[in-house]
Amino acid sequence: MTKTVGIGFIGTGFARTVQMPAFAACEGAKLVSVASGSLENAAEAAKQFGIEHFTADWHETVQHPEVDLVCVTTPPRMHRDMVLEAIWNGKHVLAEKPMAMKIAQAEEMTAAAAKAGVLALIDHELRFQPGRQKVWSMLREGAIGKVRHAKYNFRAPHRGDPNVAWNWWSDREEGGGSLGAINSHIIDSFNWFLDARINSLFCQLHTHVMHRPHGEDLRQVTTDDEAHMLLKFADGPITSSATGLVSVSMVEQPDYVNQIEFFGTDGAIRVEHRGEVYVAKNGDKGWTELEVDLAPALDGVPDTGFARGFLAFAPKIVEAIATGATTIEHAATFEDGLQVQQVLDAARESSAKRFVVIRD
Repeated sequence: MTKTVGIGFIGTGFARTVQMPAFAACEGAKLVSVASGSLENAAEAAKQFGIEHFTADWHETVQHPEVDLVCVTTPPRMHRDMVLEAIWNGKHVLAEKPMAMKIAQAEEMTAAAAKAGVLALIDHELRFQPGRQKVWSMLREGAIGKVRHAKYNFRAPHRGDPNVAWNWWSDREEGGGSLGAINSHIIDSFNWFLDARINSLFCQLHTHVMHRPHGEDLRQVTTDDEAHMLLKFADGPITSSATGLVSVSMVEQPDYVNQIEFFGTDGAIRVEHRGEVYVAKNGDKGWTELEVDLAPALDGVPDTGFARGFLAFAPKIVEAIATGATTIEHAATFEDGLQVQQVLDAARESSAKRFVVIRD
């Protein structure tokens, strides 16, 4: 390490529960500034992690002279403006997914980062689970031959409770909903694992809980809590006429599931939410669990696998900035974020325009 890396945070949700404790544990990192739309939230986060500067004006964090890296953890509607100003101020950027609200914004952000030469990353932290990286290598080594089919099953049942309050997650104009929040991770996982672009898709978005409490009233939900996709992948070194199936629900009971499976000409691989890996060769009667390291969990945070991934990711970000590197092996770049955004936009178009009604 050649310098202390100053980190600024915009947002006090995921940033406070996962990013701040992860970066606080990194050698050579200093938590410098935190901004929130609520000054009270910013002050509480600052007190919890010993951060000297807190503010309700995110511009102050972006312009802070000791901040090297800006972590943007706000609703997607705000990403473009915050990311661009951070880049214009010479800061490195870690932006939450989805990268933007639409392709044009993602293209603008990608071009600005490339011109500035800064480290510009999307927080697809699941890439850094040791189990996932092992599977990434196994696929390239031909462990299951050519991939024919990829399947992703995700469910988090808590939004099935109609008493969960209305917030930005329920607002289409803020970029909320399961497609952006969850399917963005899934699309990136497929892109990274398979190195094969998604070249066609069908998507069905649906809302089960139509209204949520907002103060004394009920407010209409305008986002999806269920997002299903059928995919076709381009042929590549790993894939051959491969298809994909994605099931995402934020309302299905009873338990949390975050599982990806690959089915190839010679066998299959499955990865569970913490990074556990299972394989089955052709002719096997069941799955065999492989011995893999698990990234550490974060105390006090539900063990969904995301915090484990970020704990492994954070020190690599600090090291890259401290040493002047502009890339990190396996990290999702803005170019990767743009590819995901292209699929998200196509998925919304598919759901809106290509639904076929079967009549008697």
